[in-house]
Amino acid sequence: MNIFRILGDVSHLLAILILICFTFFSSPCHAGISGKTQILFALVFTTRYLDLFTNFISVYNTVMKVIFLVCAYVTVYMIYVKFRKTFDSENDSFRLEFLLVPVTGLSFLENHSFTPLEILWTFSIYLESVAILPQLFMISKTGEAETITTHYLFFLGLYRALYIANWVWRYHTENFYDQIAVVSGVVQTIFYCDFFYLYVTKVLKGKKLSLPMPV
Repeated sequence: MNIFRILGDVSHLLAILILICFTFFSSPCHAGISGKTQILFALVFTTRYLDLFTNFISVYNTVMKVIFLVCAYVTVYMIYVKFRKTFDSENDSFRLEFLLVPVTGLSFLENHSFTPLEILWTFSIYLESVAILPQLFMISKTGEAETITTHYLFFLGLYRALYIANWVWRYHTENFYDQIAVVSGVVQTIFYCDFFYLYVTKVLKGKKLSLPMPV
């Protein structure tokens, strides 16, 4: 554990709490959230944390895994059951098979060891790197995003950036390097770059995030 890992986990948890507490309990309209992205994150946590039943690392590790799993499924439940009438399914139209098929194939081809748990863990790493794409696609399609949605995305992107710093720290202090996790994390962070710029130049100045509508 180091400060970058802890801050990354806090940022990740804060993003999820913003999504659940503010977007679902305070906002009268939930149309800006991609349910498909939330399904992918639920699948990410499910396949990654199967080791809850086989490997105990620490109380902190176990508690965080359980929290992320519960929050992921609570979010999916809210989107598709409790608040299904207020979500914009028409604009949440990204085809998940475009992500799931190549990610599944890659996880079989490039992994640390060819065992069921390791393949599923690798699948979760690859999938997390692209899971935000349906949300970003939805924003580009509608041309704007609610302020709360932008805060959620910012802290989610910050979590990945902090994890990159965590890996750099671990490489220098522990000589530990996980190529699959690092490359996937860098790819995921790249997807947030344009959003970070818009967040700083617009949202932090009190403006609503808007994009040019596609022609």
